[in-house]
Amino acid sequence: MFDAELFGDSPIILAGPCSAESEAQVLEAARALSKEGIKIFRAGVWKPRTKPGGFEGIGSPALSWLRKVKEETGMLTATEVANTRHLEEALAAGIDVLWIGARTSANPFAVQELADIFASLTPERRDSLTVLVKNPVNPDLELWIGALERIYGSGIRRLGAIHRGFSSYGKHIYRNPPKWRIPIELHRRLPQLPIICDPSHIGGKRELIAPLSQQALDMNFDGLIIESHCHPEEALSDASQQLTPESLGYIVNSLRRPQQIQSTENLGVLRKQIDRIDDELLDLLAKRMSVARDIGRYKREHGMPVVQPGRYNNLMQNRVDTAVALDMSEEFIRNFLAAVHEESVRQQLEICSPAGDGKECGV
Repeated sequence: MFDAELFGDSPIILAGPCSAESEAQVLEAARALSKEGIKIFRAGVWKPRTKPGGFEGIGSPALSWLRKVKEETGMLTATEVANTRHLEEALAAGIDVLWIGARTSANPFAVQELADIFASLTPERRDSLTVLVKNPVNPDLELWIGALERIYGSGIRRLGAIHRGFSSYGKHIYRNPPKWRIPIELHRRLPQLPIICDPSHIGGKRELIAPLSQQALDMNFDGLIIESHCHPEEALSDASQQLTPESLGYIVNSLRRPQQIQSTENLGVLRKQIDRIDDELLDLLAKRMSVARDIGRYKREHGMPVVQPGRYNNLMQNRVDTAVALDMSEEFIRNFLAAVHEESVRQQLEICSPAGDGKECGV
């Protein structure tokens, strides 16, 4: 059984810089965040990047800086561990909260190696640890649950999840689209598991952190993990998504704490679901138009007409039949698909003829 009292009064806030860059930077951030009432200081010690050549963290020496944070401010400390060496060194340094990152949680072999280390600890040591598991980079709920089960099976009971969104190709509103239905389903499957939202990695831009944080609390997430740097523009990693401690404090103090939702029929929750689905629809429509433009380029290169009535009529009828079977009205779906097709044709015509007269594609 998961420890449902893991964080006590909700919401809990974990905050600190993406990376521990220097002792002075870490202590400056910790002091400022402590003044804002933050109780758990987070900082990345090991920071492997997607591509080599960027700042990949100070590594083990930074653990002593986190120890100083705890000694000076009384804050608990948190950092990411990706392999057994990281975990052993973090345990030796007395780190209170450990999280397993999105790339690691996607690898059952790596998670099991960490679980084996936890299993080797004394019961007293395990009980003193809090372990958080981020969702895998890909939207695979079973993989996420599997990682949580491996850590739980090692004897860790102060266990929680972090929702940081999911990697995807192309341009999106968010750096890592949240796909909220996945953490919602995780909560349904494991209702006693605390879930923390990571608006920094979901949004990727500091101006999105406040609305994403409020959205998470409206959905009854148990807390937030937010990146904060005293000089964000000088940060060596993820500069665009870090807030100053003062800005973070303002956001946290401005968040509404909704009362415990007793029913899924709560109107506010349903409206939030509509908002999220609308965002996803816009992303899907943008992808569709991108493919339509690619088709336009192909037609231009091969001298094909933009509009092909036979294909359009067949597709329209198939789509209408499917929509009706899904309890949508025929009139609505015809109007919707006609508008989407009209926009696709318009974009293809622009590609076929810079002048917009469609001559190059034989319209």
